[in-house]
Amino acid sequence: MSSKLLRGTFILTLGTIISKMLGLFYVIPFDAIVGQEGTTLYQYSYVPYTIFISIATGGIPLAISKFISKYNALGEYAVGRKLFKSGQLIMILSGVVSFLVLYSTAPILAGMVIRDTDQVTSLEDVITVTRAVSFALIVVPFMSLSRGFFQGHQSMGPTAVSQVVEQIVRIVFLLGGAYVVLKVMDGDIVTAASVSTFAAFVGAIGGLFVLFWYWRKRKPYLDDLLLQDKGTMQISLKEMYKEIILYAAPFVFVGLANPLFQFIDQVTFNRAMVEIGLAKQADFAYSALNFYSHKLVIIPVSLATAFSLTLVPNITNSFISGDRKEVHAQISQTFQVIFYLTLPAVIGMALLAEPIYTAFYGYDPYGTEVLRYYAPVALLFAIYPVTAAIMQGINEQRYTVLSLLVGLLIKLTLNIPLIKLMETQGAILATVLGYSAAVIINLIVIKKCTNFSFKIVWRRSVLISLFTLFMFLGAGGIYKLLLLFLSPESTLQSILIIAITATVGIVIYGYLGLKSKLVNFLFGTRVEKVKEKLHLRI
Repeated sequence: MSSKLLRGTFILTLGTIISKMLGLFYVIPFDAIVGQEGTTLYQYSYVPYTIFISIATGGIPLAISKFISKYNALGEYAVGRKLFKSGQLIMILSGVVSFLVLYSTAPILAGMVIRDTDQVTSLEDVITVTRAVSFALIVVPFMSLSRGFFQGHQSMGPTAVSQVVEQIVRIVFLLGGAYVVLKVMDGDIVTAASVSTFAAFVGAIGGLFVLFWYWRKRKPYLDDLLLQDKGTMQISLKEMYKEIILYAAPFVFVGLANPLFQFIDQVTFNRAMVEIGLAKQADFAYSALNFYSHKLVIIPVSLATAFSLTLVPNITNSFISGDRKEVHAQISQTFQVIFYLTLPAVIGMALLAEPIYTAFYGYDPYGTEVLRYYAPVALLFAIYPVTAAIMQGINEQRYTVLSLLVGLLIKLTLNIPLIKLMETQGAILATVLGYSAAVIINLIVIKKCTNFSFKIVWRRSVLISLFTLFMFLGAGGIYKLLLLFLSPESTLQSILIIAITATVGIVIYGYLGLKSKLVNFLFGTRVEKVKEKLHLRI
């Protein structure tokens, strides 16, 4: 991999990580300002918004960048520029249509959420907040096209910087607007939540401004490339968009997975809770699951998602060249790395659920219980996008649609019965069963299409599980000891508990990994090392 590509990948990954971290930590002051009622309203509007965004823009940056880089490599620079110009109108229309659909269907979506007058939130409140967030759909599709255009020219800086600026502007407007409405203007919680969701539009404008600045700065260079165009290929817009859609569609479905599972909770959770006489608790229970806890468990998933996106080119190249040993080596290393990084993170989060929840949101026994049960599900959240990326690499992406639909069907079928039986834990279990089915289907496809053997992955998984067990026992002992002197009901003391216990856990786990030479095996810079060791036993 060239140094330029490595630098670009690093910049893009760094921008994504910073953006994700900002998206996590703003929740602390936001919850302090608007409370549970405000965050519940916020979450009710954001799930459908995320689905619309995924449909309108999902896979677009990746598809555009692949298309442009492909034809740039052939010296056909005008082809990419032609796509960019025509795509601007398409993305603007897509944004406007998405905005109109979400805005007009807000009453229908709100009606699916509000099932009883005893619920804390009202139908009108959810409609108002959902309509406020819909304005962002006008801008975001066009912004995703611009990011893809720059990435296609191997320029990752504009995407990374615009992501971070978008997030910063959104959070500043969100927190500042909510504070002014409630503390300065003495407004109501619905107005504060509406301003907070409208921040998505303001943030998108900030990100778009950054991309426009980069365009003005780099336009002379881009115009020089046009002068070097060979002009030997004439590709119609129809052919262009067909290629874009075929490439982007699988990423749309992968991007939709988590929002769709959350949407099923959104339209069934309150209904089930109302039917078992828990209407008053329904809103806050839903918020504890799909806002507070989800924000935390998604942290390990972010790493897996970023990692999975880097797999496609390498696996594709090896698969096309017919080098099955290389494909097997890359797949094996990928699964082991994801398992090595994610398993201890989710087990540690389950162990420290009480101080973690207190540190972020304040002491809440119910929220702690939800986080403890929900944290291990992050392992499935991490594995699914990785398996989907591998299937993309071996050109079997059509099965990602099948696996997702099966998983969603299981979730939809079991959610209400399990919630009635187990309340919030029932929704978690339905998610586990749905995601497990989707992951199993993906693994079967990978095995069948590449003749891949999971023996080494299974053995290493057992070894990693043993390391995690030792980490759990050691860190758990320290945690129990700390509870004799520190209280997880205090935010500051919770942070201290987390810092000490996590440090002990990391040291134990890291030591075992280094001592067994597993770290060297998994994180070697050359995949050939994996190939050489695949035949070794643990």
